[in-house]
Amino acid sequence: MKIIEREYYLLKMKNVIGTTDIKVITGVRRSGKSKLLETFKEYIVNNVDNYNIIHINFNIKKYDNLKSCDALYNYIDEHYASDKNNFVLIDEVQMCSNFEKVINWLHAEEKYDIYVTGSNAFLLSSDLATLFTGRTFEIKIYPFSFKEFIKYYNNKDLDEAFDKYVLEGGMSGSYLYKSNEEKYEYLKDVYNTLIVRDITQKYKIRNVELLDQLNDFLMDNISNLISSRSIAKEISKNKKTISDKTISNYLKYLCSAFAFYKIRRYDIQGKKYLAFQDKYYLVDPSFKYARIGTKNMNYGRIYENIVAIELLRRGYELYAGVLYNKEIDFVAIKKDEKIYIQVSDDISNDKTFEREVTPLLQIKDAYPKMVIARTKHEKYQYEGIQIVDIARWLFE
Repeated sequence: MKIIEREYYLLKMKNVIGTTDIKVITGVRRSGKSKLLETFKEYIVNNVDNYNIIHINFNIKKYDNLKSCDALYNYIDEHYASDKNNFVLIDEVQMCSNFEKVINWLHAEEKYDIYVTGSNAFLLSSDLATLFTGRTFEIKIYPFSFKEFIKYYNNKDLDEAFDKYVLEGGMSGSYLYKSNEEKYEYLKDVYNTLIVRDITQKYKIRNVELLDQLNDFLMDNISNLISSRSIAKEISKNKKTISDKTISNYLKYLCSAFAFYKIRRYDIQGKKYLAFQDKYYLVDPSFKYARIGTKNMNYGRIYENIVAIELLRRGYELYAGVLYNKEIDFVAIKKDEKIYIQVSDDISNDKTFEREVTPLLQIKDAYPKMVIARTKHEKYQYEGIQIVDIARWLFE
């Protein structure tokens, strides 16, 4: 398989070399965590003086005997070199029983620079503070961005590449297959056997059918405002009643496994969060095609999903805005920076264009406002609002 250097994530790892933090690489299954760790290992070999690397990959059979905490600790201790910079790299750390004990023991000794990856369902962002007694530095990894997609395929035509990216997505393991049907079969298997199975095992879910129904419902309602109550009501039609609490728990499980990202609503005028209804975005739209097909494609929703994940990838906090009962797709915040964003498929129609810009024009503060759409043109301004082509924005 062709490997490209994921510079954004690798730079984050380079910047924390030598710190006392426990570095934890998180993200959805098959998004490239293991490959990133291998790339980082190569970087150490080529750029760090006097290094000693202790690398354990629990996907490989030779490390099967290290799946107890004592065996793993003893192996690392035996390979420690007192006169060198010792790096510990552990892939799929959750496959070792009581792995958190080993990491905490190693961290307490202050002799190692520690980097770990793990299954999304067993190494949750929300659990890191309780799992590890030392300070953790989380490196959140996402599927390939459009820019990485272009780098992988070396495609010079931006518009052609974008159309391909919309259908293929960013799960690079699928790129090895020639037809979309084969790609989607691979992705369906990844989603069902790795993501759903992980959740089922961790939370001991018995009603797997309900989890499947919820998955399909969320995929079919990307960008729609939904609540646990509305989902329970919809799924319960002509069937046994499903409780709001069960749906709420399952939603948390799917988000904690990085399959979906919940975006809360934010009242721009009142400057407060709104309860009950949220939006959910899929980590990669290709999973939707794999599970429920590509018929009746709603490109506006797919583009909105792609923009949401890209904004998260770029480090923004993300909210769905509300102003005077009008919806604004995204309020993106990073430190002192704030951007108001509308996403659309085609704004060549005057009515559609007016619908997208009107809510933005009503916002009175001076923060940037933007419409991201499929214009195939260079960016331009309309009454202070940037109109940007989605492919060119993604490639920036």
